[in-house]
Amino acid sequence: MARAPRQADIAAAAGVSQTTVSLILSGNTDGMRLSESTRQRVLKAAEKLGYVPDPVATRLASARNHMIGVYTFASAFPTDVDGFYYPILVGIEEEAAALGQDLVLFTGTGGLEAGLDDKTAIRRTADGKAAIRRTADDKAAIRRTADDKAAIRRTRIADGCLFFGRHVPEEPIDWLLGSGFPLVYIGRRDELDGRIPFVGVDYVAASAAVVDRLVSAGHREIRYLRSVDDALSSSDRERGVLAAAKSARLSERLVVRAADSEVGGLVERWREEGVTAVVVEETDTGTLSAALLEAVKGVRVPGELSVAVLGQPKDHPEVSGFEVPRRELGRRAVRVLVDQITSSGARRPEQVLLDCTPITGSTIGPVAPSA
Repeated sequence: MARAPRQADIAAAAGVSQTTVSLILSGNTDGMRLSESTRQRVLKAAEKLGYVPDPVATRLASARNHMIGVYTFASAFPTDVDGFYYPILVGIEEEAAALGQDLVLFTGTGGLEAGLDDKTAIRRTADGKAAIRRTADDKAAIRRTADDKAAIRRTRIADGCLFFGRHVPEEPIDWLLGSGFPLVYIGRRDELDGRIPFVGVDYVAASAAVVDRLVSAGHREIRYLRSVDDALSSSDRERGVLAAAKSARLSERLVVRAADSEVGGLVERWREEGVTAVVVEETDTGTLSAALLEAVKGVRVPGELSVAVLGQPKDHPEVSGFEVPRRELGRRAVRVLVDQITSSGARRPEQVLLDCTPITGSTIGPVAPSA
């Protein structure tokens, strides 16, 4: 297999020094007396030989290489067109192309696979293990966490990097921020004393609007199903639900954390207790909302029970809720990152929240007279 051409090969073909080749290819010829014919000779030799500059070397020699990274804490990038993250990646690709940026995709090695911070990953491995087995498991978790930290640091091969995942691995992200490396999180973040730049969604306002709509339809006995996970997007939705409940003087005990397997029993019990409306969180996996929609298949919706989803469940456009602007999330995040990269001097982290679009749907109706 033939080796790739190097700058020394270009120098030999053009009849100039390797230093001259390096200066011309990098564009760093200020203060140098080089004729246009020499420059053209070097460029033609490079093109003829098929020379491609090493991106790492280019970054070391210049301020930018027009490459931005995308890092996810899942074990592999989402490729299902119906997946939650797919529209975000489409938006990223569209805006990167529009701005003349190449993309470099990074993935973790598994220690933070579900978006867990390193302490949680280690703790979960330790919990519930017999003492005789725990040592080996803990060491493996710590080793995987160390591998993920190294992977995150490798993002510096790019000019800057986009991150997305339900949780922030604080130590490596803090290290990147401290080094001045441009980065933007997709999703609102409040970790690290609010120093993380992000483009997120205003889940608080969107969730409150859904509950307000139920209250306007006469509902007072409402239950809210949320994920057991403490991700910030889940907490923001709950804040919106509770704010609307407080304004309407509803019981703050309407929030219930539940696993997917518990939803069917909860819905049956709530109906017996006179609950007239159920709201559910839509997570990136969509399993909790799917469990609720399955549980109400034998119920007249909205005649007997009104249902709303804080998000847009896949394959259910009839469900009332709101649409998350995922494609615009990706596009806006790229613009914020490139703005960071091209700006000079210290600046406050840009933090942007996008509005959701209400979905009227057909699953919210007035309270049934019997209720």
